[in-house]
Amino acid sequence: MIDEHDRLSERFEEHRPHLRAVAYRLLGSRAEADDAVQEAWLRLSRSDVGDVENLGGWLTTVVARVSLDMLRSRAARREELGDAHVPDSLAGPADESDPEREAMLADSLGPALLTVLDTLAPAERLAFVLHDMFAVPFEEIGAILRRSPNAAKQLASRARGRLQGATPSSGRDLARQREVVDAFLAASRGGDFGALLAVLDPDIVLRADAAAVRMGAAGEVVGATAVAGVFSGRALEAQPALVGGRVGVVWAPGGPPKVAWDLTIAGGTIVLIEMIADAARLEELDVSMLESSTKGQG
Repeated sequence: MIDEHDRLSERFEEHRPHLRAVAYRLLGSRAEADDAVQEAWLRLSRSDVGDVENLGGWLTTVVARVSLDMLRSRAARREELGDAHVPDSLAGPADESDPEREAMLADSLGPALLTVLDTLAPAERLAFVLHDMFAVPFEEIGAILRRSPNAAKQLASRARGRLQGATPSSGRDLARQREVVDAFLAASRGGDFGALLAVLDPDIVLRADAAAVRMGAAGEVVGATAVAGVFSGRALEAQPALVGGRVGVVWAPGGPPKVAWDLTIAGGTIVLIEMIADAARLEELDVSMLESSTKGQG
């Protein structure tokens, strides 16, 4: 018979791939991600979780807290030693003999986004990754950070701004963003698959909120080829707009926006797209329509 420890181990293994993905996106290091997941198992094995209804959520919180401590320790070491952390994806090739590790990396982040994530403060990185990549509510993020949900929301917003490499008011940065967005829309409308791939980071993540999923969108799409397939030959009525102070895309048929695509651009390519269709979130967004440079298309 399977004893309680073995049963708990089986349940943990079911969540391991997700936990490793969370830890890797937070830490940017395969070794540190494995350490964080192992620490989560040790804490689980020492805890009474009989009354825990959502074990996956409990474990995600543990991994997030462990990763936050590791990020803060890393930041302190930098201040003391002046060293620079290099994301694993830039330090060298992964161990091709480990299929599980390769699968984790294939579903994680590309070098461009890992590099810019590493410029964020630990709390900013945690708020951005958990909310924008894993849809963790700000109430739970605030509890992990021991801050209010609104403070957690502000940290994520600040992280998005810093990921642009400039403040939203930077005209030069907005001009670069507009070039990328215009190229993205032109390639989408024209069904130019190659041109789409050129403006998408190889490991881009497209994530849709619950309202967008109800409209038929996939909850998450990973990789340039898959994301290009979503947009190729589409976006005929989409328009460029300032979304929260940076250049994005909206669909506003004859009135206020029905859908917004919040784009994160780094190194001249799009690394993250958040599809927003929830009416309440759309109302909160600061959206300003921009004159289309592709008039007559769509």
